[in-house]
Amino acid sequence: MYGLLRSVWNEPRPPDPPLRVWRDWALVGVLVPIAVLEGVLRPDLPWRAVSVTVTLGLVPTLLWRRTRPLPMLAIAFGTTSLAPLLTSGESPETYTMVYLLLLVYALFRWGAGREAAAGLAIMLVAVLLSIGFDRIVLADAVAAFAVMSSAIALGVAFRYRARERMRELDQVKLLEREQLARDLHDTVAHHVSAMAIRAQAGLATSASRPNAATEALHVIEAEAARALAEMRTMVRVLRQDQQAELAPGRGVADLEGLASQGPSVPAVDVEISGDLDDLPPLVGAALYRLAQESVTNARRHARHATRIEVRVAADDTSVHLRVSDDGDSSLLRQTGSPGYGLIGMIERADLLGGTCVAGPDPDRGWTVTAVLPRTGSAT
Repeated sequence: MYGLLRSVWNEPRPPDPPLRVWRDWALVGVLVPIAVLEGVLRPDLPWRAVSVTVTLGLVPTLLWRRTRPLPMLAIAFGTTSLAPLLTSGESPETYTMVYLLLLVYALFRWGAGREAAAGLAIMLVAVLLSIGFDRIVLADAVAAFAVMSSAIALGVAFRYRARERMRELDQVKLLEREQLARDLHDTVAHHVSAMAIRAQAGLATSASRPNAATEALHVIEAEAARALAEMRTMVRVLRQDQQAELAPGRGVADLEGLASQGPSVPAVDVEISGDLDDLPPLVGAALYRLAQESVTNARRHARHATRIEVRVAADDTSVHLRVSDDGDSSLLRQTGSPGYGLIGMIERADLLGGTCVAGPDPDRGWTVTAVLPRTGSAT
């Protein structure tokens, strides 16, 4: 119980309360003539001038009810509690003053925990004073407290509904960040690895083949241009003042582009079989990224590899991907935990209801096997 009270007391204010908007001014503009009209037309209104003045004087508190909820509520209840001193003990309240419930709601919707506790104490004191000075009977006090409790419950409900909404938005942002991290890793790692490998190959063969450096520079230039284009696309998506390009992303049609161009080592051979024309874009993009990451890992980690095979086969229900190399996988066998690339591959396949498994072959090499459902969703 103490922990609950402590958490309520330490409850901070909700972030970014809305400032005065046109609806607040419109509300004030409506309440003022209503209060005047009630003062003119209501025959049983006691102390007409004082009642209308108090009602009109408290209307502006609505303009600051979100940014300063406790002071506005204290002003309102303090004024209504002290006003009977000017009216020989009679309560100069009008029907229009029902708008004070908005102050109660705003306190528990936008105030901090300690402000809400202080406001509740102020309201209880005001009710007890009214009972003590015989301004209202006990039954009316119970009814008034029930109405205030309804406003309090409504404010608390909307407060925690907004908090849950913020949590959902934070979760969506987290998922988007994870997706962006995977895309950045896939894009940057693939293109940078390709540039590094071609640069090393150009340096190694420059003595025997003078044109090797020029060929390597052409490949590096092309990979850098692709990486820059994909990076710009992702950055444009993140910018709020620019719209993302509607050009399609990478997919099944780009798998052939992973094959080696020219006498590069290790050579990448891509073979595709089955009907892949009607794959959903998400499945095609995931298939390409899984193959791309697998090829990148093989080029980076498979020592003395001469060949990388990419095999894609489709049937009526799923698409199968197998990427294997003939390199020395002894170093990978000694690695205890998977890297970010492999974790991202597993997560990407799992999100589509598929599987992704990677591990060393019995004799030599490393193989990545992924199975994705054609529908792109878990069954």
